[in-house]
Amino acid sequence: MRGKGYFSRLGPGIVSGAADDDPSGIATYSQIGAATGFRLLWGVVFLLPLAYAVQEACARLAIVTGQGLAGVIRTRLPRPVLYISVLLVAVANTVNIAADLASMAAAFNLIVPVPQLVGVIAFALIILLLEIFIPYHRYAKILRWLCLSLVAYVAVLFVVQVPWGEAGMSVIVPRFDWTKADISLLIAMAGTTISPYLFFWQSAEEVESRTATGNVKVSKNHIRAMRGDVGAGMIATVVVAGSILITAAATLHAHDITNIQTAEQAAQALAPIAGPYASLLFLLGIVGTGLLTVPVLAGATSYAMAETFGWSESLEKKPLQARAFYAVIMASILIGLGLNLGGVDAIQFLLIAAVINGLTAPFLLAVIWWLGRDRKLLGRWRSRWWSQWLVGLATVAMTTLPLLWLLAP
Repeated sequence: MRGKGYFSRLGPGIVSGAADDDPSGIATYSQIGAATGFRLLWGVVFLLPLAYAVQEACARLAIVTGQGLAGVIRTRLPRPVLYISVLLVAVANTVNIAADLASMAAAFNLIVPVPQLVGVIAFALIILLLEIFIPYHRYAKILRWLCLSLVAYVAVLFVVQVPWGEAGMSVIVPRFDWTKADISLLIAMAGTTISPYLFFWQSAEEVESRTATGNVKVSKNHIRAMRGDVGAGMIATVVVAGSILITAAATLHAHDITNIQTAEQAAQALAPIAGPYASLLFLLGIVGTGLLTVPVLAGATSYAMAETFGWSESLEKKPLQARAFYAVIMASILIGLGLNLGGVDAIQFLLIAAVINGLTAPFLLAVIWWLGRDRKLLGRWRSRWWSQWLVGLATVAMTTLPLLWLLAP
């Protein structure tokens, strides 16, 4: 974790945190703020320790075992559990890729009026070429500068009238309406913050980092550095997520825009600080996070498949050195492109992707909780009691929400 400045070294936790604020996250938190105002703001605070504990557990498994999450599942659990886990993450990731590509094209259309499908194809090809021919860690550092446009959501809070008393009470006193609409938004919120693809990506990148540095010996300092890395990433993503929700509540909801249907409506939340350049700022945020996240989504699927079937794997290898690994990446992005032929509205597509993540996560969280407690696997480095409780709470919460949805009017 040494380095001169924030951008000198992107740890796996930092990159995971940046990828968590993807187009799906931007759209989901914007929609929640527009639809409910501050009423569901408590969810952001509630999810922070849960997201941290889950990512910390995934990183711990990788650091101690030297394997990614799918590799650990393959070693310690029955094969059906492995296949179900990989299938769930592959489906969720592919839908997320499709939604992110759609949103990037829609945001680009705000500035350059090109057909939606043309934009989707262009971004898919750009991402494929970048991921295949340029090591991810190199262009990720550049893309992080584009993602700084998300700070605009924080800046808006200083120029619009935010009823901080109401916002604060929404955090202190949790409440939601007993309706399918509110519970769907909570599922989407949880799914876009505690996302299945990040479980596999976090562990895979910890293994990559372990290999690159040659540091295979586990120590307290190593675990402490990992916790700091994961903590920084999760805090950053939740602060930005909360800012997006508050911004949408204070701008869109306050002006009776309660259902975001288009990218243009979503961009209006930035108008108080960017004025006529709101669409451009929104474009930078969506495209920057999309270019950063789609490779993570495709890469997470590919790492999981490679560990399942014993393929050569690494984003640092050339395509000819890991053909099956890169074939899965290409297939994930191309299938995501194909899903856009259905003509689903880009912003609604993003919300659907978040809900699918929320429905997929409980099974995978239960697997992570079980593995984190495995003394035979982790020995003295198994997850601490607080981690087990938080991961368990995340599992219960994300399992309960779909059941509540079924019961709600």
